[in-house]
Amino acid sequence: MHILIVEDDDRLATLMKRVLEENDYESTIAYDGMMGLKLARQHDYDLIITDVILPKMDGIEMCKALRLSKPDVPVIMLTALGTTDDKVEGFDAGADDYLVKPFEFRELQVRIRALLKRGGSGYKTQGTLLTYADLVINNQTKTATRSGIEINLTPKEFKLLLYMVENSDRVLSRTEIAEKVWETHFDTGTNFIDVYVNYLRKKVDRDFEVKLIHTKPGMGFIFKTP
Repeated sequence: MHILIVEDDDRLATLMKRVLEENDYESTIAYDGMMGLKLARQHDYDLIITDVILPKMDGIEMCKALRLSKPDVPVIMLTALGTTDDKVEGFDAGADDYLVKPFEFRELQVRIRALLKRGGSGYKTQGTLLTYADLVINNQTKTATRSGIEINLTPKEFKLLLYMVENSDRVLSRTEIAEKVWETHFDTGTNFIDVYVNYLRKKVDRDFEVKLIHTKPGMGFIFKTP
């Protein structure tokens, strides 16, 4: 397994490289976002670890650009910024996981193993069209419409909506959503899942009389018609 490290802190980058190689991973270091993007496009890495704040191009922009040509390579973002908005921005840019500095290397290794086991495949469904009430999801084009009106969704919002529809009419806990939609560990003591559900609710329900996303206090969320 070959991992690309994009980190401008030489001490941290060298330490990560040493730890990874002690665990039988081959690793390469890039010290700025432009070089990281160039290497990621030129080589088939099994996973990329990138800081957010980088010289020349930050990790968010690098990830967005990378997703145009390498949509499936797993990406872990490292940053000192740990607010919910920062995490949302990172995931919407295409990151698969998010680790806040300072972190323990054992935790990084757990995240790496989980993503490599997943194979960067993400959540998949069979078939192309999925319909619920007046909502139609096209899993091939990654688009959704309601009553014929297109809903503008980010990639993570689309995955969340897809999972909720495929598991409609039953309560989904925050833990289940975190594990099944993102396929990784989240601190569910934060309001991160609630923020994403609220984003989705505004886009899917706000302009329509019939509401499809409902909150079950103390339990989670359910996608259903009244």
